This record gives sequence, C-alpha cells and structure tokens, in this order.
Amino acid sequence: MKHLSLILVLLLFSCKSDPKKEVLAEDGLDQSVYAIWNSYIQEHPEFKNDELPESWYFHNNKEDADRLAELTVSGKKQASSSLYSLYTIYEMDVPTVGTKRIITNFDGEAMAIIEIKSVAIVPFNEITADYAALDLGTTIEPLEKWKKAHWDFFEEFSKVSGVKPTENMLIFCEKFETIWTTK
Repeated sequence: MKHLSLILVLLLFSCKSDPKKEVLAEDGLDQSVYAIWNSYIQEHPEFKNDELPESWYFHNNKEDADRLAELTVSGKKQASSSLYSLYTIYEMDVPTVGTKRIITNFDGEAMAIIEIKSVAIVPFNEITADYAALDLGTTIEPLEKWKKAHWDFFEEFSKVSGVKPTENMLIFCEKFETIWTTK
C-alpha cells in the first residue's frame, strides 16, 4: 500500500496541469500583472503605496489584442479611443491624466504599464490623422484605417449596447505613454 501511495504521488506531480490555472491569482488576474507592477515600483518607490492599476487588453479578439499590446510595448501605439457614452451607460469613472494601467495580451499576461498624458472628448468626424496614427501605431493612411476599424467595432458593439454609431458620436480620446514593459 505504501508503494501504491508513492506511485500515485509521483504520478500527480509528473502530470502537466493547465498552465493558466497555475498563474492565476485568487482574484483571477495573471501573476504577471502583479510581477510587472512590483518590478515597476521597485524602480519607482514613490508609487509603492499606490493601488495596483486596472489591467486590461485592447480590442475584443486575440489577434487584435495581442497586436495592439505589442505596439504599446514598442511605443508605436500611444493613444486609445472609446465611445464616451459607454462611461455613462456603465456608470464608469472617466480616466484622468496620470492614471496608470497595465496592458495585457488577450490571455491576460502583462505586457506594459501606460500612463495617461491627456484626455479629450472629440466627435467621431473630427478625429485627426495625427491622433489616428497614435492610436493605430501606424502612419500609413491612419485616419482612413482608424475610421473604418472604429466604425466597424462600434457598429458591432451597438448590437449589445444599443448605441448606434453616428458621424457625431463622441469619442473619449486618451493619449498615453508606455512607462514600463516586460521586455
């Protein structure tokens, strides 16, 4: 019986488990979120008493979320856009200058810490090519690409939110700086 117990223990330890379960904290956050924040505050102890920033990924699918996280890490993506009306609908606080966020890939792995440098509320049809380039991380036809990508995204989201996109819809525009990365 002793040998059977020993064999069972060895089998349990040799079996591979789901890696996501191993890295998730009790609150469901990937451990890398805590790790990136801890490495940041070790280098910047003036923030050691700050709460862990909110963590999230850009977009709603793996391909885009991972691509946008990489653009953030490289410093090419320096802005983010959202429907202003959603802050009211979901009773969320509007982010302010100085707010830090932890950007993850689609799987929740921390990639970068950003800090908001400016905020503005701009009608969709008044977004500039310069801002679009910061948001998309590209200078190749940024305004055309930004309008198409965001219109399509907001149109898809309207099925859930009931907020129909219009040329005058208000966009909450955040410019940010990537202040820390995992690379």
